[in-house]
Amino acid sequence: MAKIPVKRIFICGLKKDRKHVLESIQMEGVVEIIRRDEEDEYLKAMDVMPQKLQFDKNSNVAEQALTVLERYAHEQKGLLDSFEDARELSREDYDRQTAHAEEYLCMADDILKLQKRIDEDREELPKIESRQEALRPWVSFDLPLDPGDTAYTTTFTGTVDREISEQEVLEAIEESAGEAIPAEVSVVSASKEMSCLFIICLKKDRQAVAEALKILDFSAPKSRSSALVPSEELRRLESQRQELLRDMDEKKAAIAAYAARRDDLKFASDYYAMRAEKYSVLAGLPQSGSAFFIEGYVPEALGEALCRRLTERYDVACELMEPGPDEDVPVILRNGVLSEPVEAVVESYSMPGKGEIDPTRITSIFYYIFFGMMLSDAGYGLLLTFGTALILMKVRNMKPGTRKMMKLFFYGGISTIFWGLMFGSFFGNSVNVIATTFFGRPDISLKPLWLDPMSEPMRYLVFAFACGIVHIFTGLAIKLYQCIRQKDYMSAFCDAVLWFMFVGGGIVYLLSMPMITGMMGLSFTVGATPAAIAGAVAVAGCIGVVLTGGRESKNWFKRILKGLYAAYGVTSYLSDILSYSRLLALGLATGVIAQVFNQMGSMLGATWYGALIFILIFMIGHVLNIAINVLGAYVHTNRLQFVEFFGKFYDGGGKSFEPFTEKTRYFKVKEDK
Repeated sequence: MAKIPVKRIFICGLKKDRKHVLESIQMEGVVEIIRRDEEDEYLKAMDVMPQKLQFDKNSNVAEQALTVLERYAHEQKGLLDSFEDARELSREDYDRQTAHAEEYLCMADDILKLQKRIDEDREELPKIESRQEALRPWVSFDLPLDPGDTAYTTTFTGTVDREISEQEVLEAIEESAGEAIPAEVSVVSASKEMSCLFIICLKKDRQAVAEALKILDFSAPKSRSSALVPSEELRRLESQRQELLRDMDEKKAAIAAYAARRDDLKFASDYYAMRAEKYSVLAGLPQSGSAFFIEGYVPEALGEALCRRLTERYDVACELMEPGPDEDVPVILRNGVLSEPVEAVVESYSMPGKGEIDPTRITSIFYYIFFGMMLSDAGYGLLLTFGTALILMKVRNMKPGTRKMMKLFFYGGISTIFWGLMFGSFFGNSVNVIATTFFGRPDISLKPLWLDPMSEPMRYLVFAFACGIVHIFTGLAIKLYQCIRQKDYMSAFCDAVLWFMFVGGGIVYLLSMPMITGMMGLSFTVGATPAAIAGAVAVAGCIGVVLTGGRESKNWFKRILKGLYAAYGVTSYLSDILSYSRLLALGLATGVIAQVFNQMGSMLGATWYGALIFILIFMIGHVLNIAINVLGAYVHTNRLQFVEFFGKFYDGGGKSFEPFTEKTRYFKVKEDK
């Protein structure tokens, strides 16, 4: 249960060294800087927002270029690459790359310009294809679609949205005009959806013909401005389309050619993101005309070495101090090999608050036990253990959070193997099913070392409740310890000891009832004398809770009412204990589903195709089962910690230590801490 001691650090230096000092602190990554918003007549904050915005923009440009490059030159990654952390760069490599950052940014800009031209070409393509589609019905027409008028005649070219003949058009004109009008009608093409018409008439009849065509819903073609005949215009448009496609292919190839310099773009993205972060911190530093000041927190073990390095390199003063009693000091957790993976679980709930212990070590004990009981299959445990071990061995440079999660499942897998052997489950009842179906040996099976949950569910349920009682009482014991450590003896007695008496005495008294012990299948019953003592202790605890549960109220009537309400909280203890029945529920679910898949696979018997079907169903079924139940075990184990355990002693509310460091995605500078 370790929270790393943290010191307050104060650094004062000349402005000429400000940039280098900040970069050194950022590279070290061990100082959480306190940002000050207030100013006075001597100390001012710099307005560095324009520079920060520019660096953010540069980082985004590089990131966008990487996205575009990935589109045309996919980066080949292995199955385990997603677990990899940022790649390490030596200080020399970082300095060398920094000198080329602007060049990399120009390269990113070139990629984006190429993509912009591709987008413009892509927008133009549908327009050309639309014009081609409109011209295809006119391909046999040997005049431009807008041939113009002669001295005495005028022409109409257009479409009607149905199939129509020349005679029908002439009749429509005659009917509209009320007399026969000399006109020449030519149907260029016709289908059920559309007819293309060319009409020529005398100029004096133009209005009459136009009125008739209006009744037919006649419309001019979309592509009629070209002086070329439709077939020639189609060839010209196709040439344009092919040219656009070739141009797009050339630009895509030009972008793909940058694939060899993908790492340079990644460096640019990280480099400018780091600079933006530095300027964000710089904006919160108090500064005078010639000096700057940095306040923050640093792990006690690293503080003196950091101060020594800074004072050796720069003209700065560096001082370490103990934080004030009322300071909200950031929290850093450090635990042993077995407990460290569970830090992620504690952090996801909340960091320990001021005066609270780090519950990680105790939590880890129960966490692994409960996880194994819920998954409860030795075969699944073996897969989980060896799978996570393989990933941990293969991926050396793994993200810290991912490594913790892999270790969590590794140790959970070991616990699962143990409980699987205790319950006699190895891929369900696969040993017995395989021996019976394919070898005619129903006598062969994996015998449980302790109990079979399928045949003794009540015994398993009682064990689950017992685990829950121990878990909850451990939380109360931690509450007692924390109160005593803080010298809050009243809370220690009222909020811990009295509840031990009330709940513990009540449980022992219940175990003296034959109805209760018989229902639970227990082989013992508490005797009359211990039962009487336990009952008296429970009553005393209940009275104590009633009298002290509302002790913060000065009014006696309100105090008693609040005390009665506090005593009613014993029902929450009952519901908490019942919650541990999920240990039985998930354990049985894993075993029952596994057995169902085994029975399904063995239905065709000891034939060659029966064996093949068994293998297929066995593999698919158990993969699905382990995936679902590993997730279920993880979620419900977390719930038992967060609700039933932490609720007894843990308020949280602490602030996680967030050092000023390189917040990068692709590279990190290897620096001696």
